[in-house]
Amino acid sequence: MKAMFTGLVEGIGKVKGINRRGEDLRLTIVPFVDMSDVRTGDSISVSGVCLTVTDLKAGAFTVDVSGETLSRSTLARLKLADEVNLERALRFVDRLGGHLVSGHVDGVGRIQTKEQQQRSWILKIGIEERLSRYVIEKGSIAVDGISLTVNRCENTAFEVNIIPETGKVTTILEKKVGDLVNIETDLIGKYIEKFFLREQSSEPEKRSSVIDEDMLRKHGFGE
Repeated sequence: MKAMFTGLVEGIGKVKGINRRGEDLRLTIVPFVDMSDVRTGDSISVSGVCLTVTDLKAGAFTVDVSGETLSRSTLARLKLADEVNLERALRFVDRLGGHLVSGHVDGVGRIQTKEQQQRSWILKIGIEERLSRYVIEKGSIAVDGISLTVNRCENTAFEVNIIPETGKVTTILEKKVGDLVNIETDLIGKYIEKFFLREQSSEPEKRSSVIDEDMLRKHGFGE
């Protein structure tokens, strides 16, 4: 069964080892939070990327990262002593406090602005236009594995608010303008798009139709 996450990061870990194996990578990470129940074969989100624990040793765990995952995420840029966000996979008995996150990163975004407002921070993150179609105002998005609400969105950027608690338990406020972050858009938007494209597959001229409020109402979404 595919692992799922909530985007509520449990804490931070530090990269202790990097071993390159051809196009792949093996990372060893020391968690700063209690993960003593982690076992070989478990799934862990590492800065938003779902990875499988392959080894456990001396308070650290090891994960393998495929070339495909490296090409879609920021993990290839990690250096020794870099810090990463960590979250263990969701269990059926857990409360879903964030949103459903698969850990399958869609691509990379770049921080364009970082401004403090009172005790919070507002980040504007640039993304490719192919991803912006799944980003909506007040919708959910995962940034480096952190479940966040979109304040505003444009064709190639969106804004999120980082509250003090999120900043304290994650690496997000360590990021600077120009830094790259892992982006996973909301699963629901992808499934809705596929549903409508499949429905219109017999009418090729309509495949680019916009999924708007009227169309959603017609198919039973909303009131």
